[in-house]
Amino acid sequence: MNGNNSTTETPVSERLSDGKRLSIQWKTIDWKKAEQEVNRLQVRIVKATQERKWNTVKRLQYLLTHSFYAKALAVRRVTTNKGKKTAGVDGEIWSTPAMKMRAVMSLTDKGYKAKPLRRVYIEKKDKKKKRPLGIPTMYDRAMQALYALALEPVAETTADTKSFGFRKGRCCQDACEYIFTALSRKVSPEWVLEGDIKGCFDNISHEWLVENIPMDKSILKQFLKAGFIFKGELFPTEDGTPQGGVISPILANMALDGMQKVLSDKFHTNRLGKVDYRFKNAHKVNLVRYADDFVVTAATEEIALEAKELIKDFLKTRGLELSDEKTVVTHINDGFDMLGWTFRKFKGKLIVKPSKKSIQAIVRNLSDTILKRGKAWNQDVLIMKLNQQIRGWTNYHQSVCAAEAFAHLDYILYELLWRWAKRRHPKKGQWWISTRYWHRRENRNWVFATDTKELIRVDHTPIVRHTKVREAANPFLDTEYFRQRKFNQGMKKLSGRFKLIWKNQNGCCYHCGMPLDISDEREIFFKVPKSSGGKEEVANMAYVHADCQRIYLESRSKE
Repeated sequence: MNGNNSTTETPVSERLSDGKRLSIQWKTIDWKKAEQEVNRLQVRIVKATQERKWNTVKRLQYLLTHSFYAKALAVRRVTTNKGKKTAGVDGEIWSTPAMKMRAVMSLTDKGYKAKPLRRVYIEKKDKKKKRPLGIPTMYDRAMQALYALALEPVAETTADTKSFGFRKGRCCQDACEYIFTALSRKVSPEWVLEGDIKGCFDNISHEWLVENIPMDKSILKQFLKAGFIFKGELFPTEDGTPQGGVISPILANMALDGMQKVLSDKFHTNRLGKVDYRFKNAHKVNLVRYADDFVVTAATEEIALEAKELIKDFLKTRGLELSDEKTVVTHINDGFDMLGWTFRKFKGKLIVKPSKKSIQAIVRNLSDTILKRGKAWNQDVLIMKLNQQIRGWTNYHQSVCAAEAFAHLDYILYELLWRWAKRRHPKKGQWWISTRYWHRRENRNWVFATDTKELIRVDHTPIVRHTKVREAANPFLDTEYFRQRKFNQGMKKLSGRFKLIWKNQNGCCYHCGMPLDISDEREIFFKVPKSSGGKEEVANMAYVHADCQRIYLESRSKE
C-alpha cells in the first residue's frame, strides 16, 4: 500500500511544481519587449506588402506566428477582453497565470483542427431581430488572435483610405469628419447613397476568402469551416466568418476593400475614359465606409443610383448583396443617419448631431439602470453606474453639435432620479426627499450627490472638434504620428487634475509604458495605495490600461 501511495503522490507534486513554474513565467513576461518584437516583424510585413513581395510576406508571417512573444500577446488578448469569461463548446476558460502560460506553449499549427463554434443569438438594436453570434473555444480564439497579428499589417497596407471600421488608430469620429468634409461646402454633393450590406459577416464567400486573403490557407480553412453547435446539433458553415471570431473583422474589411477603387475608376474619368484634370471628380462621388455601413455622395440622384449598381456587382463576386430596405438614396436636406449621428443641411449649413435613435437608446439604458437595477443600490453605487454610462455616451458624441441633446439628457436624468427617490421613500414629503439626495456644490444647486460622489452634469461636457486621421497614415510605420495623436486627443478631452496626470505621463500607461488611447478603458492607479497612507493628489495618481491594472492586481493577489 505504501509503495502505491508513493508512486501516486510523485506526479501530483510534479504537477504542482509545474503549475507554479508556469505561473512565474507568465508573470515575468516583459510585455513592452513583446510588443516591440512583434511590431518589428509587422513593420517588415508592411514594407514587403508595399513592394508586392508576397513570398517575403508569407515567410515573415510564418516567423511571426511561430514567435513566442506573438503567442503570448495572442493569449493575453483573449484572456483580457470582454469575452474572457465566455467559454466555447469545450467549456474551458483560461483564468489562472499557469493556464495562460500553458496555452502559450501549446499554440501550434501542426495538426491544428478548429472546434465548432457555440451558437448564441443576441438582440439587435431594433430588438425585432436577433443576430447570430458564434463563440470559438479559447484555444481557437488564441489561434485567431495569433494569425490576426500577422494578417493585420497586410490589411492596413492594402485597405481603402476611407475605411474606418475595426482598424488600428481609426474610429467612428474619423468617419464622421470625412463625411462632414465631403458634404459641408456650398458646392458639395447633395445626394447620398446610404449603403447597408445584408448579413455581411454571415455571407462572405469562403472561396473568395481562401483565394484572396494572404495567409496560411490550411489555417484559414479551419477558421471558416469549423461549423457551429446549436441546441446540441452540429451545423456546417458554408459561407461567412464567425461574428464572435477575433480575426473576422479583418477578413470582412479585406473582402470590402476595393470598393473605393471601383467607384474612383468609374467616376473620376470623363466619357472618353481619360482623366480630365479640369473637372476631376465632377460627379462628386466620395465613399466613406465603417465596417459594412457606408455612404456614397453624388452630384445627382442618377449618379447615386449608378454607384449603387456598381457596388452591387462588386459585392456579388464576394457572395454579398445590399439590403434593399436599408440601402436608399437621400437628399442632404432630408438628412440621413450613420454611426449614431444625423447629418442634415439646414439653409445650406451642414449640422451633425446625435440621432433620435441614439438618444432614445441612452434614455432607455439610463431608465433601466435607475428604475430596474437601481432598486437595490444605494446612492453612491447608483451615481458610479450612471457616471460610467454618461461618460461613455458623451465622449462618443462630444465632437458634434450635441449641446441640445446633452441638456435634454440632464432633464431626463432629473425626472428618472426623482421617481427613484420617491419610490424609495413613499411616505416622505418632497422637501425631505430633495434635501436628502440633492445638494449645493460650489455655485451649483440641485446636485445629485453624496459626501464622496456626485452625478456628472451632462451639459457641462465641452464640445471638442475631432481632428481627422491622415488618410494614408499607416499605424505600423507612422508610430510617432499615432502616438502624438493619442496624446493630443487626451489633452483636448481631459480637464483639471486628470489632464495634469495625462500630461505628466505623456499619455502612456504607468505599468507597461505603451501609449494610452482616450477612448479605451483605463483606470487610475495610486502609486502609494490609500491603505498605506497615499493621498488622492496628482503626484500620487497615474493612468493605466484597464488590462494592465487587472494583470497587476492579479499578480499582487497571488503573492
